[in-house]
Amino acid sequence: MQAVRSGDVARLETLFDRHHRALFHYFLHQTGNRPLSEDLVQEVFFRILKYRHTYQNGAPFRGWMFQIGRNVYFDHMGKNKPEVAMPEDHDEFASAETPPDRRAQTKQETALLRRALAAMPQEKREVIVMSRYLELKYEDIAAALECEVGTVKVRVYRALRELGDRFFALRGERASS
Repeated sequence: MQAVRSGDVARLETLFDRHHRALFHYFLHQTGNRPLSEDLVQEVFFRILKYRHTYQNGAPFRGWMFQIGRNVYFDHMGKNKPEVAMPEDHDEFASAETPPDRRAQTKQETALLRRALAAMPQEKREVIVMSRYLELKYEDIAAALECEVGTVKVRVYRALRELGDRFFALRGERASS
């Protein structure tokens, strides 16, 4: 990013190649809409180019990029009515070797998990997506959310606990405490 900041804008292509998938999945989990997610990724990289002078040398790039991504998302949501739907094409928990009955159960549980996640407040859903689906480091999440790492840990813990409660409620069970 330092090269881009210094004026070598051709290096933005390298950053795009490295990071666009993570941004796309972040937006996809926030919106449930593939074309919109692709548009929002493009907007993030446009803003990275436009605001490259604000990047602090030595700061974690991913955190700064996701901070821009959050701003893009909030700008979009400010102009449009929020609509939350979780993406349906992830069947990451079942493989071809999994028995059919277990695959069906996994598919049902995944659908319940998506519903539980989609029903959560945006702030809690966001930290779960960043920490568990995108596997961002707490330091990068803290940079994106502009808070301390300890705050991120607490938010993730509380969000996961609420997600578990919602999931088990949808299954008609009580969460074990």
